[in-house]
Amino acid sequence: NNLALVIPVSGSGRVEMVIIRLARGGSKKRPFYTIVVSDQRRQPKGKFIERLGFYNPMANENEEPIRLNEDRIEYWIKNGAKPSERVAHLMRQKKSEAVSAA
Repeated sequence: NNLALVIPVSGSGRVEMVIIRLARGGSKKRPFYTIVVSDQRRQPKGKFIERLGFYNPMANENEEPIRLNEDRIEYWIKNGAKPSERVAHLMRQKKSEAVSAA
């Protein structure tokens, strides 16, 4: 038996398992990831609740590699959403870049 974290989403009246994860896009050998809030039972490329940013691992020097809507990420985490390992790593990376720039 696999037990999953059950998170009630406020206002919807339903109980969903919510996760913040990457949804792959882009073309062959040129990945581009969208950071989304999604029901854990849906496929990563499937329906999502909200888009929170993007990650472009192939960004050129003049392009933005990561964009996060930190207010909305904070909101979803406070309401019980759990970030995937990769999204948590990207959040830490973005914070360390902001600290080093300041």
